[in-house]
Amino acid sequence: MTLLKKVRMLPAREQVASILRSSILSGEIAQGESITLDGIGEQVGMSRTPVREAFQILASEGLLELRPNRCAIVKGISPDTIRDHYELRMILETEALKRACERMTSEDLASLEEINQQGKLAKARGDVSTYNLINQAFHMVIWTAAGSEKLKHFLSLLWNGLSMNKRITAQEYAATSQDEHSEILEKILQKDSQGACHLMREHIRHSMESMLMNFHKEDEARS
Repeated sequence: MTLLKKVRMLPAREQVASILRSSILSGEIAQGESITLDGIGEQVGMSRTPVREAFQILASEGLLELRPNRCAIVKGISPDTIRDHYELRMILETEALKRACERMTSEDLASLEEINQQGKLAKARGDVSTYNLINQAFHMVIWTAAGSEKLKHFLSLLWNGLSMNKRITAQEYAATSQDEHSEILEKILQKDSQGACHLMREHIRHSMESMLMNFHKEDEARS
């Protein structure tokens, strides 16, 4: 895992925001639920400061309503919220990859290949926790290679990690994600920018569809 230590990962506040964002978008944290700085800090193993900043990020997105006494209320989301989030990611991720394909150095390519190999090993072990870091590292190498700090900043703010629905296991989702990374990397190595961008767009679309499955399941349960 030495390479992951070299890849600059998300700042602490954005790591917390990504964990909470994923939990809210998937319905794991329900509408109307109250969460606290101390409670979330204990769950993620971080101090109040990055958790407070994460709350502010999610409040600006309309996912949380900040309350006094270091707590927040989870606001309601809809399928349109999910689509808006992932469609924006599709636009920015494919633009980042397009730029990265034009600028990638041999070191960037070597990093992606090593990260991809580690992803295959994590997949074989069914190690979702490690794969979650590998997933983040794969995307961040591309964002960094794109050469735009502003684009990288916006993508960091939208990051939500693995987009698992309740119909499949975490291991199954991670395995599919890893296979898609391998296909994207193959197109990058072939210098097929258009093909790589198409696969990246589909990669994000699959994440969106996975999250939307949670809403469909709730609709079926009510019918």
